[in-house]
Amino acid sequence: MIPYGRQSVDQADIEAVVEVLQSDWLTQGPTIERFERAMAERCQAGYAVAVCNATAALHIACLAADLGPGDWLWTTPNTFLASANCGRYCGAGVDFVDIDPLTWNLDAEVLASKLEQAERDGKLPKVLVAVAFSGQSCDMRRIAELAERYEFTVIEDASHAAGAYYAGRPVGCGEFAAMTVFSFHPVKIITSAEGGMVMTNSAELAERLQRLRSHGMTRDPQQMTGPSHGPWYYEQTELGFNYRITDLQAALGLSQLNKLEAFIERRRTLAARYDRLLAYLPLTLPSAQPEAESSWHLYVVRLQLDQITRSHRQVFEALRAAGVGVNLHYIPVHLQPYYRDLGFSEGDFPQAERYYSEAISLPLYPLLSDEQQDYVVEQLQELVELIQPWRKVGNV
Repeated sequence: MIPYGRQSVDQADIEAVVEVLQSDWLTQGPTIERFERAMAERCQAGYAVAVCNATAALHIACLAADLGPGDWLWTTPNTFLASANCGRYCGAGVDFVDIDPLTWNLDAEVLASKLEQAERDGKLPKVLVAVAFSGQSCDMRRIAELAERYEFTVIEDASHAAGAYYAGRPVGCGEFAAMTVFSFHPVKIITSAEGGMVMTNSAELAERLQRLRSHGMTRDPQQMTGPSHGPWYYEQTELGFNYRITDLQAALGLSQLNKLEAFIERRRTLAARYDRLLAYLPLTLPSAQPEAESSWHLYVVRLQLDQITRSHRQVFEALRAAGVGVNLHYIPVHLQPYYRDLGFSEGDFPQAERYYSEAISLPLYPLLSDEQQDYVVEQLQELVELIQPWRKVGNV
């Protein structure tokens, strides 16, 4: 089976983890700070706060933005559950903004129209989670303009986008978002096995994020409410969580960071090959967001077939039966039973729903060989031809 994604771990990564295993610190040690500093430098950001996974990162980012009961968080329906659930963890209401039919990211102009109506209704969002779907940022410049006008906090969920660029700067630099979240799950651009990180340029936000990841407690005298009782003393100043990452994970992530550029280069080469090899099939291929340079976490195609609902599943299942481990990113969040119970239903976000009926994520990861990619393309071509004959209009 050729998976849709997988980690690329080499001997240097293994040795980095073993070195920590043989050290005095397995958790809450210096390797975490080294990983944070390295990511901050790579992203041109002021601060980085590492946590156990990106869901935890989204949660504490929302808390640091003071999201709570009576507030609203908006995000895209075309994302993983965590981009919306982080708002519910804080007791806030959640709503969605439909996607751009070309880039499949949150549509900034739909957002603008929805904000106008929300202002009239007195239901403006406090937080917008802008998801960099497949590794490509949204129209962050326009979103930042809207955030300034309507006074909401932008959190960029860049779980797919480590190593990506927007407007000539690294995603995570903080130019267009108050906080940016990365994921280091094994199928992401780099991995720490499990892990996440929040980037920010605000010292105040960074301090609060650090407290929230560790039970809401501090040993900093400047953050305490009273005098210290002695060298052992700490205070819990707010309700926090045990969202800490280990030094083992940080060592793996730090080692992987050394290979980030090579990983991105290979992903871009494979994406360009897909563009070329699939150009004459009845598919909608990924489109570029202006100013965005994707990290290509995913390569998603949309089928252009008759009787699309039946054919979509037929192609998906046949590819898996042929040893191609395709996936589907994502089921629209508003159609999940939990969110249906909150009042959402089919037809609420038609662009995301249509996308879902056509999309297939093809294998894409640095260790995917050209020969494996050719096999994926051949299998997809054969299946599409069986379901709907197509006319080749040029030479691949």
